[in-house]
Amino acid sequence: MRPEEAVPRLRALGFGEADAATLADHFLDAERRGSLGHGLSRIEWLEGLDGIDPRARPTRAVREPGYERWTSNGALGYLTLAAIVAAQLLDPPERARLVVADAFPTGALGYWARKLADGGLVAALTATSPPRLAHPEGGPRLAGTNPLALGVPSSDGRPLVADVSMGKVTHGDVLRGAAREEDLVPFGGEQAHKAFALAVGLQAVVDALVGGEGYGAVLLVARPDADPVPGLRGRAAGVRLPGDR
Repeated sequence: MRPEEAVPRLRALGFGEADAATLADHFLDAERRGSLGHGLSRIEWLEGLDGIDPRARPTRAVREPGYERWTSNGALGYLTLAAIVAAQLLDPPERARLVVADAFPTGALGYWARKLADGGLVAALTATSPPRLAHPEGGPRLAGTNPLALGVPSSDGRPLVADVSMGKVTHGDVLRGAAREEDLVPFGGEQAHKAFALAVGLQAVVDALVGGEGYGAVLLVARPDADPVPGLRGRAAGVRLPGDR
């Protein structure tokens, strides 16, 4: 698919101009960063899904100084997170805020963490998906690939953004034919129990905070008290840091 086809094909699915642009920006950013499993191939995936409601809108059901709960109301997780991120940037927390939401699919979480970091906020974001990872020694699939994204703003305009899935490959890689279903295992080889532990731990945290029968996202957003990234870059002596292009 050519980049210029993204918005028209999303509009053909019934998404309005603004939502189509939001989705296309996410997919094109993933393409530019080499995360092809979250890129334009996801439009073809969406075209094959049943039950998409392009008119659905997420809402903020609970709003407290340090806590928010959002409800997707059937909106795609991409658009739920887009609304959440926009709301945090419009009204940042005084110190910190925990945000929970039912949301799926949520895409490349680093995209959302970067938006918050570009807006001057520290962010930690995780999200769940259908069970895809089993224990390294075998057994049933107990957790999603459950990525964790971290974003830290920087006065040099280049935030540090780390985004790690707990799987050896992503489900997006399987969808686009770049990996096999059996490759969906915790990363780490002989140390894969560590990624499995993180996947299960993140699964339990999201399930405990979001509840329900579906999948969800948990975001911690905070105002920074320091500016560590420029110093880290100086010590790195030119080594590529997470989130650098």
